[in-house]
Amino acid sequence: MATSLADIVPPGVVTGDNLLKLLEHARDNAYAIPAVNCTSSSTINACLEAAKKNNSPVMIQVSNGGGAFMVGKSIKDPNAAAAGSVALAMHVRSVAKYYGVPVVLHSDHCAKKLLPWFDGMLKADEEYFAKNGEPLFSSHMLDLSEEPDEENIAICVEYFKRMAPMKMWLEMEIGITGGEEDGVNNEDVDPEKLYTTPQQVYAVYDALSKISPMFSIAAAFGNVHGVYKPGNVTLQPERLLKHQEYTKEQISSPLEKPIYLVMHGGSGSTDDEIATAVKNGVIKMNIDTDTQWAYWDGLRAFEKDKHDYLQGQIGNPTGADKPNKKFYDPRVWIRKAEESMIARVGVSMDKLGSVGTYPASSEPGYPDFGSVSSADAEESCSIL
Repeated sequence: MATSLADIVPPGVVTGDNLLKLLEHARDNAYAIPAVNCTSSSTINACLEAAKKNNSPVMIQVSNGGGAFMVGKSIKDPNAAAAGSVALAMHVRSVAKYYGVPVVLHSDHCAKKLLPWFDGMLKADEEYFAKNGEPLFSSHMLDLSEEPDEENIAICVEYFKRMAPMKMWLEMEIGITGGEEDGVNNEDVDPEKLYTTPQQVYAVYDALSKISPMFSIAAAFGNVHGVYKPGNVTLQPERLLKHQEYTKEQISSPLEKPIYLVMHGGSGSTDDEIATAVKNGVIKMNIDTDTQWAYWDGLRAFEKDKHDYLQGQIGNPTGADKPNKKFYDPRVWIRKAEESMIARVGVSMDKLGSVGTYPASSEPGYPDFGSVSSADAEESCSIL
């Protein structure tokens, strides 16, 4: 690689110009960053540890359902998902700097019916920006792919104008990802709608590029949410190159890949399909189903191995009066789940080519809370 990522992007949560530099580096050097859905401090820490272990940047993302879980399943307040998402983000903000790698703090699919959740997070971003000169989150996703293209793009434009003064990244989706996730069910969708056209992608680029360069497009190429055996999903990642070529021609870009693309529904994809997608400009791939299984599998294996020590507080194969606290202590079995998830995130980093792109720093990363001055914040706004 011509330029070392560590020379241009600091460790810790990255936003604004540093985020743009990170994703430019990924695009220009043909690797992608795994974006892992997290629902707890434990799953967050597992992702951060995997990033440190593999010398890779990482994206921590929260879904609407994940935010609702984070605040507590018993809470039925309409603002619960936003509150939980902010709580998750604050945990990442508190600990990310100690892992020595760049961390992108992102929110996942937001359908039209979930816009109040998006509004709540954006309000938290604006409040954090006013105090610290940068938003709480690095980026957000709007998934209005169920709506007509014109409405999808118009709503994205409206929100992007609000996000741009904070130099926030917007991810949007055009075309439909099959399967089901967070209450959006596309299991019976017309298969042809699973493939976005170059013209659709360019329409997004044309509208959003007038506001800011900080956006990415999740263009469907047969993707399906959920878990499937390799070969059971008909992915066509070569279509992504056609999107790049069409937009390049329309704007006369000197770049071979002028669009930042995102891959959803990667479970069951072959290594070759993932490699082709990354080669054609994918800079982020969502990981959820596989890491959910890995987290559970670590616990499952531990319970199987230590079953006879987990049937009561006292009594095990070594003696009827022997205590079992060191086996049922949550810090023991949660750690086993984390270790399994750490390994699986590492697999994704390897497949996406991000391993070794950022030697983990031994110095605490940026930013500390409140480390950006108000003058820096004003300068950030004036640039736009």
